[in-house]
Amino acid sequence: MPELLDKIRAVPVEKLQEAADELRKTIIESVSRNGGHLASSCGCVELIVALHRIFDTPAEKLFFDVGHQAYAHKLLTGRDKGFEKLRRIDGVSGFTTPMESEFDPAVSGHAGCALSAALGHCAADPDSEEKVVAIIGDGAMGCGVTLEALNHASTLPGAGRLVVILNDNRMSISGNVGALSRVLNRVIAARSYNKFRNSLKKILSPMPRLKKFFSRLDEAGKSVFLPPALFFETLGLRYFGAVNGNDLNQLLPTLSRIRQIGGPVLLHVITEKGHGCHFAAADPTRYHGISGCDPDTGEISGGIRGFSAAFAEALSKSAAKHPEIVAVCPAMLEGTGLREFAANCPERCFDTGIAEEHALTFAAGLAAAGKIPVCAFYDTFLQRALDAVYHDIALAGLPVIIAVDRSGAVADGPTHHGIYNCGFLRSLPGVTIFSPAVESEMGMALEFAVSLHSPVIIRYPKGAGVNNGKPEDFQLGKAVIRRRGDDFSPVLWSIGGEVANALQTAEILEQSNLDCTVVDARFLKPFDRRLAGELSAHRHFVIEDHSESGGLYSALCEALCGGKHGGIYPFAWSSDEIVPHGEVELLKRQKGLDASSIAGKILLLLQKK
Repeated sequence: MPELLDKIRAVPVEKLQEAADELRKTIIESVSRNGGHLASSCGCVELIVALHRIFDTPAEKLFFDVGHQAYAHKLLTGRDKGFEKLRRIDGVSGFTTPMESEFDPAVSGHAGCALSAALGHCAADPDSEEKVVAIIGDGAMGCGVTLEALNHASTLPGAGRLVVILNDNRMSISGNVGALSRVLNRVIAARSYNKFRNSLKKILSPMPRLKKFFSRLDEAGKSVFLPPALFFETLGLRYFGAVNGNDLNQLLPTLSRIRQIGGPVLLHVITEKGHGCHFAAADPTRYHGISGCDPDTGEISGGIRGFSAAFAEALSKSAAKHPEIVAVCPAMLEGTGLREFAANCPERCFDTGIAEEHALTFAAGLAAAGKIPVCAFYDTFLQRALDAVYHDIALAGLPVIIAVDRSGAVADGPTHHGIYNCGFLRSLPGVTIFSPAVESEMGMALEFAVSLHSPVIIRYPKGAGVNNGKPEDFQLGKAVIRRRGDDFSPVLWSIGGEVANALQTAEILEQSNLDCTVVDARFLKPFDRRLAGELSAHRHFVIEDHSESGGLYSALCEALCGGKHGGIYPFAWSSDEIVPHGEVELLKRQKGLDASSIAGKILLLLQKK
């Protein structure tokens, strides 16, 4: 058993808060140094300590939704050494994963999955007496996957093993939206009812008949004073709460009682996002996910402007010119740069909550009614709504613009790498897919997308693009030569943010007297087959921040297939192995995808010719 977990289970109850405070201090120190998700994990420390104190983990499973709230869980379960290098190549992941520990029964990087996974575990062994705990966030309550699981829960064999912890901090990344959020928030106003109920129970404890009568009255009162109780109990889950999720004196006895009750049960806990970290609690949105900060003051070092800021600026300018433009975002206003637009044009910005498929189908409805929706997604979350791109947007040819941020590998790891979508998206008829290589091209990219009056996907990375690159007008399906070599030089194909990597590779090769042509493909669909044909006799090297299946390499191979060419070689993420978490530049170096490694490999390949 991990040393820290043994300590948590053995320490006297009155010393338990001190242990929780030490865990929080470790979290703040590591995140300030390595980056990560600070506010959500600080808010869950007492809850996680209590869960591990009461439940017999790992025999009794904890399913976290989402795993970035589980830093204290990682520390308690034998990963304290690796936590010193959180999210780095030789440290622990920022999310739960069975590859790290038997205490993690499932991968958890996207919201809405915990309850479904926990139910599957219950149904697999319905006769077991071991509890299965799903810790879900209030933000995930608006996610369709969670609602589907709730609908299924009470009908399953083994559901009596299920304990659901609803961790309610009234936030996901952005503040929560929708009717369910309002229902949960009414619990705060009903705390007086809870106090009254508890006081009356003590008074009536010596009087069994009156106590029994009050118990029946209490059940009826829940539906009047506590709307969530009616909601969850109608679905077949016994509702308990709400209790203070940052108070061990409330959590421990409540969890102990619930563990003895036949399920399925749901405990509603109210936590403070950023609890115990003054700057994170004061601004939990800003400190949801950070690249690092001063551990004492919370000061975040200034970062690069990047594509996200350029997109936000471009959207505001285009919206001023085109009154039919509206913005749609599934709970990612801050990360995608839309917060200012939402503040300035609230009637033209729709935050759907953690509901990616709904966001795109909703956008399709807007488009069909004459609007031009611009949907801002992280690449990894767009995976959850690919069917909506096809069924609701592409089939109808609707002018929905999907701005795909964080395209490419990111430090958060496998659950967040944006390197898998293009194989599906490129197969959709009538959909245009392109990428600016320079931040200053974002305005032209958005205006070009508006002019097409058809489905458009604009992909761009988290960081910056070509330094001081010259912006170029977009022409449908036309690539741009960023650097021209001689008539026999190799051709380096790239797209988006990786054009900078290709140009740097060409500069390194020039030092070895090898002149290269660098092509910015710009469009994955339609791909510039004409230029590919003109350059077919050259040796081709594709540099992209995508899986080698389905992206630029695939597009070039398809264009040159059936004719003579000088050979095609990919520098892309392998489609046969999972790309781990870690600093992206170090990951690229490990996999031979940085400019220096690519240049060396190209020289070796050309020598073998």
